[in-house]
Amino acid sequence: MKIDTAELLTSCAQSVDFPDPGAPEVAFLGRSNVGKSSLINRLVRRKKLARTSSTPGKTRLIHFFAITGGSRELRMVDLPGYGWAKVSRRERGGWQQLVESYLQKRPPLCAAILLQDVRRDVSDDETLLLDWLAERGIFSLVAITKTDKLKPMRRAKRLRELRGQLEGLGDRVVATSAQTGEGMDALWRAILAAADERESSSLRKSPGSAK
Repeated sequence: MKIDTAELLTSCAQSVDFPDPGAPEVAFLGRSNVGKSSLINRLVRRKKLARTSSTPGKTRLIHFFAITGGSRELRMVDLPGYGWAKVSRRERGGWQQLVESYLQKRPPLCAAILLQDVRRDVSDDETLLLDWLAERGIFSLVAITKTDKLKPMRRAKRLRELRGQLEGLGDRVVATSAQTGEGMDALWRAILAAADERESSSLRKSPGSAK
């Protein structure tokens, strides 16, 4: 996708602050330090749109980014990371409620992209999250991140292992690297297809649409 503009729309600590529904939204989820900000920046060809941090769990807000390109508009939504954040159980529970509130009740949501570090095995956290999304009819795919960190033979072996652990997802598992750009075209194709489907579905449901 050709990117004309990419900017931070808003950052929210509670659901009442979410922006009014508009363009189709793609949510990015994953463990702290899995590379969400780097991946978003690479997708939109901006170096500092999404802020990266070396401190796991620092992102504690939901960030909405407005993206335009040609006649297209969409939003990318960076959800708080999980797993390694050194915070209280109470605070972590608050994040979970915020994230679930977004995922369950956000009409423009068209896809959820779960990031998985190529060097880590898929855990119950990822498996349960994918099942949770499927139960709610939310289209999801997995972006395996940081493939540039491994040498070719080790990389190929790890990708086979992870695809086995993600059995059933098929072509919804995409190997990516924010450093080399690997997988960006495949992600964009999936994102735009999901956005088109969401907009078509909205038109079918809108008052006055053809019966």
